[in-house]
Amino acid sequence: MQITKKFIVVGAGIVTLVAGGGVAFAATTSTAAAPKVTAEQAMEIAHREVAGAWVSEIDYQRRGTRPDAWEVELTKGTERHELDVDAATGKVIKHQTDRDDDHGHDDHDDD
Repeated sequence: MQITKKFIVVGAGIVTLVAGGGVAFAATTSTAAAPKVTAEQAMEIAHREVAGAWVSEIDYQRRGTRPDAWEVELTKGTERHELDVDAATGKVIKHQTDRDDDHGHDDHDDD
């Protein structure tokens, strides 16, 4: 009976070490490649693209095989602009515009 208990404790310790090692590996790989373009620079680029708008949201997206990008959402009047700014070059790689209708709903809503 005591042998079984010791085995379980040792097994749990090994699982803990393996899980902890995985977390340490993830922490070192996630900070390895910082974006060359900062969030502030991405917002400036987006403002040049859509003058007079205000930034309502910004997110950094790591995309694997595609270029990492800052996703910037801007609002100007009844328009919402979604821009992807390449995190390495600062180039706008996507610009999508949605317009709200007269009732304050997005034009893509099914209401």
